[in-house]
Amino acid sequence: MARYLKSGCKMSRRIGLDLGLKSIGGRDINSKCNLKVFPGQHGNKRKKSSGSHSLQLSAKQTIKYMYGVLEKQFRYSYFRVSKKKGASGELLLKLLESRLDNVVYRSGFAVTRAEARQLVSHKSISVVRNGIEKVIVFPSFIVKVGDVIKVRDKSKDQVRIHYALKCAEKIGFVKWIDVDIKNMTSVFLRSPERKELSSDLNEQSVVEFYSK
Repeated sequence: MARYLKSGCKMSRRIGLDLGLKSIGGRDINSKCNLKVFPGQHGNKRKKSSGSHSLQLSAKQTIKYMYGVLEKQFRYSYFRVSKKKGASGELLLKLLESRLDNVVYRSGFAVTRAEARQLVSHKSISVVRNGIEKVIVFPSFIVKVGDVIKVRDKSKDQVRIHYALKCAEKIGFVKWIDVDIKNMTSVFLRSPERKELSSDLNEQSVVEFYSK
């Protein structure tokens, strides 16, 4: 499973934004990472470029890092939605939100998307579609409306999952996923509306980046 190996703090500092790469149950990210300073020995002396290409690249990197998607897969995802009717940028975000690792994270079964990917790849998650339950080991698996996401019985005693659910319950669950905490299951009710997602994401700049 390809993944980012850089520190979550370094990636957030490079972008200057909390990318949700650290545990939601821990301290505020600003107590761990100084988001106003670039990573590196001379980070406090570096300045962000204000050119259009740099802004577009930064917007792309922000979304990639946040959802934990590498360049090849991210590019494929963009061109996949660009062939459909509708705003390509918004469709891209909805596609990323429907990835299994993201749905597991949004369901509160993991404190970060990276941990959610690990749960999936370690066969801790199954998906019920049309009455058929299957163990899915691919984090990029696309969840459809009506799919039921389940923590498998063998993994229900994992402390990290109980901790994640406790944190998620305290913060609140998203409206487009119905979570059953007791049974550790969730249902993907619908795709999120754009206004329900982070306003810090500039998907239109991603469209402009790939339209060159």
